[in-house]
Amino acid sequence: MSNVQPLFSTVEMEKGTIQVQASLWISKMDRGLSEAEKNDFIIWTKQSDLHRETLFNFAALWDDLSVLNELSALFPINNHQKSSNKSFITKVAIAASIVFVFILGTQFYGKQSLDVNANKQQYVEIKNLSTVVGQQNSFSLSDGSIIQLNTNSLVKINFSQNKRLLTLVRGEARFDVAKDKTRPFTVNSGSKSFTALGTIFNVQKNSNQEMELVVTEGRVLITKASQIIDKIAKKIYQLPENQLPGLLVTSGEKAVINRNIPKMAQAVSLDQVQKDLAWQQGMLIFEGDSLADALSEVSRYTSTNFEIVDRELATIKIAGYFKAGDIDGLLQSLSSNFNINFEKTNKNSIRLTKSARHPPQHIDK
Repeated sequence: MSNVQPLFSTVEMEKGTIQVQASLWISKMDRGLSEAEKNDFIIWTKQSDLHRETLFNFAALWDDLSVLNELSALFPINNHQKSSNKSFITKVAIAASIVFVFILGTQFYGKQSLDVNANKQQYVEIKNLSTVVGQQNSFSLSDGSIIQLNTNSLVKINFSQNKRLLTLVRGEARFDVAKDKTRPFTVNSGSKSFTALGTIFNVQKNSNQEMELVVTEGRVLITKASQIIDKIAKKIYQLPENQLPGLLVTSGEKAVINRNIPKMAQAVSLDQVQKDLAWQQGMLIFEGDSLADALSEVSRYTSTNFEIVDRELATIKIAGYFKAGDIDGLLQSLSSNFNINFEKTNKNSIRLTKSARHPPQHIDK
């Protein structure tokens, strides 16, 4: 029998799982639940008393009372409850208010003797984050946000007391934005800005005029980089879409910017999202892409240059999963599946030529 003992009991692990689930529900309620999410939420709360208790405990600590209003709407008070003592949700709202006021009071009286400039300084963060060709890395920011950079990417960070401004100079990045409604989170790229108030989105910059945005959670507003949107950004969730000064892209949608003009955001399938964001797992996915386009994507992750000698090879359609930067694996697949000859002309150059045999129609790896 093994002498290894688990770090946590089964009960503790179950409680921890429920706490994680409750915090996720609170976060979703803060941005607003869809009808489908409301149904799932009701089912979740009915699973056990511990689910509901944990939920209300987390709600009491949340810094936005709109969550409590959402709870009140989902769990209306009947006539008997109205005539009795205050409902539990009302008590939670009062408790949350007291906690919030207490925190503000503590911060005020505890820090009033400090220099005002020192108080502002805690919000400041100015630095550059970058990766080299073939490298991918994640970075944590002072506000709790997380940035994941793809190959050969550069992001400049400029946080102040009133805003969180970032510039995607080159490459591609995933932004997991920490909640802070007092400071909009804006990413400038070329002539465009992408603003969010607590969301997850991916921006790929191909040039100053060509970009792609994929939103996997929340909402992102696309505007001109020269446009001052600090005030309007704080109202993204309150204003109707037709009053926003730009294009609003929501969860599960993709927007392509071509020649500085953002096309209408379109819903994308889960498969397409996985393909676009496969780099975050260090993978590349091709689904009927031409060999020329596939090699162009592969070249982003390596210093190797590909030369396609025979024109008809460029249009061959390939499909499969490849590890980013795995040139040898790709070449072996091209050779065995397409009978394509390859020759390394020097350290960083590979020439591809057509074999005498007729190649098949796709690669699956």
